[in-house]
Amino acid sequence: MSVRAAASAIKSGNCLRDHFLLAMPSLSEGIFTQSITYICEHGESGAMGIIINQPLDLTVAEIFEHLDIAAHRNFSDEPVMAGGPVQIDHGFVLHRHSEANWEASLEVTPDITLTTSRDILRAIADGSGPAQYLIALGYAGWSAGQLEQELSHNSWLTLPADSNIIFATPWHRRLSAAAAGLGIDMNLISAQAGHA
Repeated sequence: MSVRAAASAIKSGNCLRDHFLLAMPSLSEGIFTQSITYICEHGESGAMGIIINQPLDLTVAEIFEHLDIAAHRNFSDEPVMAGGPVQIDHGFVLHRHSEANWEASLEVTPDITLTTSRDILRAIADGSGPAQYLIALGYAGWSAGQLEQELSHNSWLTLPADSNIIFATPWHRRLSAAAAGLGIDMNLISAQAGHA
């Protein structure tokens, strides 16, 4: 989904926009296992988000090297996230809002922006980009009604997003930090969910 398509989808409705999806234990296979996804848009035509806690075996330094972007410092300790199973060869940068205008950005909230253009990567590399960001390859996408169906099958827990979990919490603690906001320990949830 392009940034323009995402923007038009947002206008049609946004019930889970700026929310986290926490994978329930029933999602036990693939990229969504023990994942936390930040929902960037959600409307009549579907939903789109970025998984924020599944690192690839790839660093930001390697992305810069591959794109022939000179970096002002060493980025080899910053992992790139597997943002989802769709368009895994495309980069997505979730970042705190900044005054700079990037070529292809979607303002998710006044505080969080999703940018897909290469100019933000050059700015991060040279030190003029946003100070807080998350770089991912790929995104998670749901067609119209698909996410609602998965929610009805208890595949996800939802809660309002906390930007500090995205940008100031180590990736391996993001799921437990978000669950703690609900008073839940994800390790104690059974894969057999039911309805009361």
